[in-house]
Amino acid sequence: MKQRSWLSGAVGLGVGFVLGGMTLALVAGDMVRRSMGMSAAALAGDSESIAVGMAPGGLQRKAMKSFGSANSYDDEGGSRGGGGEAAPPMPAAAPVAEMAAPPEPEMEDALGDAVADKDGAAAAPTRAWFPETFLFEPLVVTDANGQATVPVRVPDRLTQWRVLALAHSRSGAQAGAVTSFAGTLPTYVDPVLPPFLRAGDTVRLPVQVVNTTDKAVEAALKVDVKGAQVEAGSRTVRVPARGSVVELVTVKAGGAGPVTVRASLGDTDAVVRDFDVWATGQPVVQTRGGSLAAPRTLSLTGPADAQAGSERVRLQVYPGALGVVRAELAAVERRPVDVAGDAYALLLAGQAPELLKALGETADPAALKALSLVATQRVLRAARAPSVDVATRLAEGALAHPDNPVLARLGERLVAQVAQAQRPDGTCQGGEGWTLQRLLVATADCARTVRAAQGTPEGKQRAAAFTVRASGVVERYLPQVKDGYTAAVLLAEGAAEGSVADTLRTRVREALKSGTDGTAWLPVEPDTVRADGQVPSEAEATAMAVLALQGDAKAPLPDLGAWLLAHYTPGLGWGDGQANRVGLRAALALFKAPLPAQVRVTVARDGQVITEGTYDTKALREVLALEAAAPGSAGTHAWTVRAEPAVPGLGFSLALSAAVPWKGEAKGGLQLAVTGPKEARVGQLANVRIQVGAPSSLPLRFQQDLPAGVQVDPASLDALVSSGQVTGWDVQDGALSLSLAPREQGAPVQVEFRVLPTLAGTLQAGAARLGVPGRPDITASLPPSTWAVR
Repeated sequence: MKQRSWLSGAVGLGVGFVLGGMTLALVAGDMVRRSMGMSAAALAGDSESIAVGMAPGGLQRKAMKSFGSANSYDDEGGSRGGGGEAAPPMPAAAPVAEMAAPPEPEMEDALGDAVADKDGAAAAPTRAWFPETFLFEPLVVTDANGQATVPVRVPDRLTQWRVLALAHSRSGAQAGAVTSFAGTLPTYVDPVLPPFLRAGDTVRLPVQVVNTTDKAVEAALKVDVKGAQVEAGSRTVRVPARGSVVELVTVKAGGAGPVTVRASLGDTDAVVRDFDVWATGQPVVQTRGGSLAAPRTLSLTGPADAQAGSERVRLQVYPGALGVVRAELAAVERRPVDVAGDAYALLLAGQAPELLKALGETADPAALKALSLVATQRVLRAARAPSVDVATRLAEGALAHPDNPVLARLGERLVAQVAQAQRPDGTCQGGEGWTLQRLLVATADCARTVRAAQGTPEGKQRAAAFTVRASGVVERYLPQVKDGYTAAVLLAEGAAEGSVADTLRTRVREALKSGTDGTAWLPVEPDTVRADGQVPSEAEATAMAVLALQGDAKAPLPDLGAWLLAHYTPGLGWGDGQANRVGLRAALALFKAPLPAQVRVTVARDGQVITEGTYDTKALREVLALEAAAPGSAGTHAWTVRAEPAVPGLGFSLALSAAVPWKGEAKGGLQLAVTGPKEARVGQLANVRIQVGAPSSLPLRFQQDLPAGVQVDPASLDALVSSGQVTGWDVQDGALSLSLAPREQGAPVQVEFRVLPTLAGTLQAGAARLGVPGRPDITASLPPSTWAVR
């Protein structure tokens, strides 16, 4: 496509190109109008409000005819907004972001051959760049005449493009404009491709040929496919003037993997598009993780019966401490409400600005304020009459907000309550049925809480006295500290010093376990509990070990950090509020070093590089992914993940996936039968029946992988919900999920819904699965079936 330039005016001009079309154009205009009020009236087509140029007397409407569109604006006098002399021009600013990068000007055929006919004649220019939004220019500065030029490469999508422009002057006056232009060709070809196929599918793909001229066109249509087989891909077509024809081409998908389709119409047009072929087998995934502090060699065993093309390796690289802080800020407010979680949310909101600043990021004040308000309301409810245990949870979070007088006073009151609860023997908390191990952990928690309020001389004196008495408790009962978790807590919370601390570090190191992938973690011994009586997770125990062993030259801190990052789940974190508080402290202690300017990451199998990539500092602040086919991964192989240079602050997750043949199974008394349509036709609704046998009072979840091009009729699913047969449904990624309500003893379960095929051919339906949420021992599955669609 040709490049176009837009000559427009305004000091500080925002330009955006978006995909044309009635729905998108209307939605874009409504969204801007709602967010900006009457100043965006021009975007909805109000010609009286369009002002994109600037003159000494005010803002003026400026001609925008360079698009070659009928929807252009003529020069017209008049002014709107603040007048006055124009400010001196500023240097042109570079574009901040481009929504989609165009392909290289000289591109080769996506099928591997140069874009040329076999006889050596020049072939049609190939269209292969199809973004829906391809440019966003948030800052275009005009010259002294109030004009600026924006060079634009228009994508290969043949459509009507809509252009939105917003402008403002130095005095604050605002205006907007809208125009459009068409991107088209005299004659063109447009293959209609599905979002995916399944291995073994045979489909008849429609290829539309359009003629926009006043004369009939006869040309050679050719369809080449890489990654699948094509039948009768070459033919001659005749298209009437101002008309179109649809040709059907048969494509057979073999194994899983990417498929590239190139359709050409003589020497006038050619287009390249792609889609994926999915494996029909049962997915098998092995995942290992760690940090990139050193090369990691992992042992992974691939299945011997993996389907062809289904073996793939995927490496995700994510920033350690920065990634955790970001993920926690995004997820903490949505987690279940409890005292520990609310206290952690309040603590995170208070500490986030300093944490992000130390990691090279800037906090969002509005988001942190909203999080603080919600967490404050919850904490204040819990702090009306708190126990000592609750006070130890809430105090640190309240003290993290010194600018909030309510929270600051609350934090001081809670710390004073905890300090007063210390017994003459130095212990804190305790009660009927408490073990010595729990009492020691609770005393360490109290010591951490009291030390959190040392901003005044009184607070320092109180913390010193409390810590001395608590250290005496640990020294007296040191011989009874047998497990690694309790020793780690006493060290991490500052309840031990000197030779006592050295002894406890030795016990923590001796309790660590090492994995075959080089990671290390701290297991939790039986009958070990936290101060609240709950059993700590291994993630929390490992985080405590990281904090306990800081500065210990003999400690395998990188290995502990690798295990800790590998067991972090965005959205859930490391567990409850207590575990997340400790886990975040450990991540920040481990991965506080700044990221290098550039890092090269490689993934090798048995010494042979499978995939690699190089990232700069900016990219390393986001989650990155490397993915590649990994044929020949059956059996046990040594996989090595390497970063050059090594970066402790980066974590990784390596996943080896494959698909193996499905086998029908039934466990726990479940029975499943699925009856597809006997004869399906394109564009006609067909029925699918599900029959289920299950024990009474069990909630059931049914999943069916749909054939390519098959859409579910929402009305039939809504009818099932209305009748009470189904409590909910969901359709995504080519699969249907149904939630079935528990049934009475002996009550049969039969559900029927409708589907609409949109592709003709022989299509694989994928597997059907039935299970009970949270009960992997109760399940049933059916192997993939084949549908014939005429």
